[in-house]
Amino acid sequence: MTALARLLVVGASASGLTTVEAVRRKGYSGEVVVIGDEPHAPYDRPPLSKQVLSGAWEADRATLRTDEALAGLDADFVLGEEAVALDVATRTVRTASGRELSADAVVIATGVRARTLPGQDGLAGVHVLRSLDDALALKRELRPGARLVVVGEGVLGSEIAATACTLGLDVTLTGPLSAPMFLQVGPMVSGLLADLHTERGVRLRLGAGVAALTGRDGRVAGVELSTGETLRADVVVVAIGASPATQWLADSGLTLDNGVVCDSRCRAADGIYAVGDVARFHHEGYDRLIRLENRTNATEQAAAVAGAILGEDRPHVPVPYFWTDQFDAKLQVHGMLPADADVEIVEGEVTARRFVARYTSDGVVTGILGWNMPKQSRLRRQEVVDGLHAPLSTP
Repeated sequence: MTALARLLVVGASASGLTTVEAVRRKGYSGEVVVIGDEPHAPYDRPPLSKQVLSGAWEADRATLRTDEALAGLDADFVLGEEAVALDVATRTVRTASGRELSADAVVIATGVRARTLPGQDGLAGVHVLRSLDDALALKRELRPGARLVVVGEGVLGSEIAATACTLGLDVTLTGPLSAPMFLQVGPMVSGLLADLHTERGVRLRLGAGVAALTGRDGRVAGVELSTGETLRADVVVVAIGASPATQWLADSGLTLDNGVVCDSRCRAADGIYAVGDVARFHHEGYDRLIRLENRTNATEQAAAVAGAILGEDRPHVPVPYFWTDQFDAKLQVHGMLPADADVEIVEGEVTARRFVARYTSDGVVTGILGWNMPKQSRLRRQEVVDGLHAPLSTP
């Protein structure tokens, strides 16, 4: 085990917490400090757009660990304290209050920040959904009959639209692409999602960007599209993606390019590691840098980072995975689903909305998607693993 007296984790996120748990499991008994910019104990983000937003869960149910479990980690959680700078040479983090914390190893787990539209900060009724507080603020405005416009047709926007529709709101989903989650699942499945949302009452105004938000008396009143059409709105959610939270690292000397750039061991510099949504690491299977914004990677990568910190020398080579629940559709995606991939239904029936699709590019399986067939899609994950290694065995 590497000589390590103190570990500092910046970000009280799922990936940050899991890193602490992983080093403890691997036998590390030294000092651990976790800095988090929110006042909350580590919580899970996927339920925010579904169970928490719908009211099916109370907010505290999203908390990842009990107080007893956190105490058992023997870690100092410094919450409500934002990191503002990192000195890589001395591995020292400075916080907004002026506090300075040094360590033998630093793990960056600051995640991402929601992107916003110009002018939205000055309008009441315009929301993003990234944090627990965001979810609770939006939930208070989701009144039956209210007109909600969701800007952004990706995973988060589609989930919010589905949740709000089930709560009885008048929901419109807009975005520049042709169908919900087009970039994530390709044309065939996104077309099925479009049908599902339309059947359930979501209005789709897709294929056009947003030109501006309109307001009246300081509150949002509409969303003006690039086509000239204005969608009337009582509430707007902006779900146009997220940017890695790396502003505080601007003068650190680390390589920042769509995240903290790392090697295949998730190492950004000597004694400096990154984990979760903020980490852009070299994936040896794809032989390129990738950044994964999903809950499963937060857990898997945390284990890899813990091992690297403690002297293990293994690359992080995950099979990307995410899931989404919208209305009665549960989708699981293993691997990558290029928009130009060949898609074959290998189990079930599309018409029954219960199927497994296999995605291939140049004869290599790149991804598996299950629609209401979680077990069957999971069993086919090995095909993606085999496809990952196929290019490596090609002369």
